[in-house]
Amino acid sequence: MSSKGRQHYRHLPAFILLALAENPVHGSAIHTLLMERMGLSRPDSGAIYRTLQQLEQDGEVVFEWDTSGSGPARKVYRLTPAGWEKLAQWREDIEMRLANLQNFLKIYAALNTR
Repeated sequence: MSSKGRQHYRHLPAFILLALAENPVHGSAIHTLLMERMGLSRPDSGAIYRTLQQLEQDGEVVFEWDTSGSGPARKVYRLTPAGWEKLAQWREDIEMRLANLQNFLKIYAALNTR
Protein backbone atom coordinates (compact mmCIF):
# COMPACT_ATOMS: atom_id res chain seq x y z
CA MET A 1 0.00 0.00 0.00
CA SER A 2 1.35 3.44 -0.86
CA SER A 3 2.10 5.92 1.91
CA LYS A 4 -0.89 7.97 0.71
CA GLY A 5 -3.12 4.89 1.12
CA ARG A 6 -1.75 4.20 4.59
CA GLN A 7 -2.39 7.78 5.64
CA HIS A 8 -5.96 7.56 4.39
CA TYR A 9 -6.61 4.63 6.74
CA ARG A 10 -4.45 5.79 9.67
CA HIS A 11 -7.49 6.75 11.75
CA LEU A 12 -9.82 4.02 10.48
CA PRO A 13 -9.57 2.08 13.77
CA ALA A 14 -10.61 5.23 15.66
CA PHE A 15 -13.64 5.74 13.43
CA ILE A 16 -14.65 2.08 13.72
CA LEU A 17 -14.36 2.15 17.51
CA LEU A 18 -16.41 5.35 17.57
CA ALA A 19 -19.12 3.74 15.44
CA LEU A 20 -19.23 0.73 17.77
CA ALA A 21 -19.35 2.95 20.86
CA GLU A 22 -22.91 3.92 19.97
CA ASN A 23 -24.26 0.42 19.33
CA PRO A 24 -23.02 -3.04 18.45
CA VAL A 25 -23.35 -3.46 14.67
CA HIS A 26 -22.29 -5.71 11.82
CA GLY A 27 -19.56 -4.89 9.30
CA SER A 28 -21.69 -3.52 6.48
CA ALA A 29 -23.52 -1.26 8.95
CA ILE A 30 -20.12 0.07 10.06
CA HIS A 31 -19.34 0.87 6.43
CA THR A 32 -22.62 2.78 6.13
CA LEU A 33 -22.01 4.68 9.39
CA LEU A 34 -18.53 5.69 8.28
CA MET A 35 -19.91 7.14 5.07
CA GLU A 36 -23.19 8.66 6.21
CA ARG A 37 -22.52 9.80 9.77
CA MET A 38 -18.79 10.30 9.89
CA GLY A 39 -18.25 11.70 6.43
CA LEU A 40 -15.61 9.28 5.20
CA SER A 41 -15.82 9.10 1.44
CA ARG A 42 -16.00 5.58 0.10
CA PRO A 43 -14.17 3.67 2.82
CA ASP A 44 -12.73 0.43 1.49
CA SER A 45 -14.79 -2.53 2.73
CA GLY A 46 -11.72 -4.76 2.76
CA ALA A 47 -9.85 -2.26 4.94
CA ILE A 48 -12.80 -2.12 7.33
CA TYR A 49 -12.89 -5.91 7.74
CA ARG A 50 -9.09 -6.13 8.08
CA THR A 51 -9.23 -3.43 10.75
CA LEU A 52 -12.06 -5.22 12.57
CA GLN A 53 -9.96 -8.39 12.51
CA GLN A 54 -6.99 -6.51 13.98
CA LEU A 55 -9.18 -4.87 16.63
CA GLU A 56 -10.47 -8.32 17.54
CA GLN A 57 -6.92 -9.71 17.78
CA ASP A 58 -5.99 -6.76 19.99
CA GLY A 59 -8.94 -7.53 22.29
CA GLU A 60 -10.65 -4.21 21.57
CA VAL A 61 -13.77 -5.69 19.94
CA VAL A 62 -15.60 -8.98 20.15
CA PHE A 63 -18.38 -10.33 18.01
CA GLU A 64 -21.43 -12.52 18.35
CA TRP A 65 -23.22 -14.25 15.52
CA ASP A 66 -26.63 -12.80 14.68
CA THR A 67 -28.80 -15.54 13.24
CA SER A 68 -32.12 -13.76 13.71
CA GLY A 69 -32.50 -12.59 10.10
CA SER A 70 -33.62 -14.63 7.14
CA GLY A 71 -30.24 -14.35 5.42
CA PRO A 72 -26.85 -15.67 6.42
CA ALA A 73 -25.57 -15.17 9.96
CA ARG A 74 -23.73 -11.90 10.57
CA LYS A 75 -20.97 -10.97 12.97
CA VAL A 76 -22.19 -8.21 15.27
CA TYR A 77 -19.25 -6.37 16.80
CA ARG A 78 -19.12 -4.55 20.13
CA LEU A 79 -16.45 -2.78 22.14
CA THR A 80 -14.66 -4.45 25.02
CA PRO A 81 -13.28 -2.53 28.01
CA ALA A 82 -9.93 -2.46 26.14
CA GLY A 83 -11.78 -0.98 23.14
CA TRP A 84 -13.21 1.80 25.29
CA GLU A 85 -9.69 2.54 26.60
CA LYS A 86 -8.31 2.62 23.06
CA LEU A 87 -11.12 4.95 21.98
CA ALA A 88 -10.13 7.35 24.78
CA GLN A 89 -6.51 7.15 23.64
CA TRP A 90 -7.60 8.02 20.09
CA ARG A 91 -9.51 11.02 21.45
CA GLU A 92 -6.40 12.27 23.24
CA ASP A 93 -4.25 11.71 20.15
CA ILE A 94 -6.69 13.53 17.86
CA GLU A 95 -7.03 16.45 20.29
CA MET A 96 -3.23 16.79 20.35
CA ARG A 97 -3.04 16.62 16.54
CA LEU A 98 -5.78 19.25 16.22
CA ALA A 99 -3.92 21.58 18.59
CA ASN A 100 -0.72 21.11 16.59
CA LEU A 101 -2.52 21.76 13.31
CA GLN A 102 -4.23 24.87 14.72
CA ASN A 103 -0.81 26.14 15.80
CA PHE A 104 0.55 25.49 12.31
CA LEU A 105 -2.32 27.43 10.75
CA LYS A 106 -1.82 30.32 13.17
CA ILE A 107 1.89 30.57 12.37
CA TYR A 108 1.23 30.20 8.64
CA ALA A 109 -1.43 32.95 8.73
CA ALA A 110 1.09 35.25 10.42
CA LEU A 111 3.57 34.60 7.59
CA ASN A 112 0.99 35.66 5.00
CA THR A 113 0.41 39.01 6.69
CA ARG A 114 4.03 40.07 6.20
